[in-house]
Amino acid sequence: MKKLFLGIIFALFSLCAFAAVDINTATKEELQTLSGIGPEKAQAIIDYRAQHGSFKSVDDLQNVKGFGEKTVAKLGDSITVSGSGKGTAKKSSPKTPEKAAEVKTK
Repeated sequence: MKKLFLGIIFALFSLCAFAAVDINTATKEELQTLSGIGPEKAQAIIDYRAQHGSFKSVDDLQNVKGFGEKTVAKLGDSITVSGSGKGTAKKSSPKTPEKAAEVKTK
């Protein structure tokens, strides 16, 4: 019985560890569960959200001080934004017509 209980607890913690963190709704503590995100970066995300509103895509995280393309790429499927579904990081649409043409031809 004890092994069954421990197995269930372990399974629940495992599921939580693999759930994507929604950067639009996460608390400072939840953001800090992400690899490479400490108290300062977590607070920067919250401050940015308060000033600019919800993130439209995961790529918008690059607008936050301390986050670049490599950092956002490293976070990968561990982050998401509201409305994009868990684990499916919504990407920004191309910002120029030339980029849009490149995407359409791929």
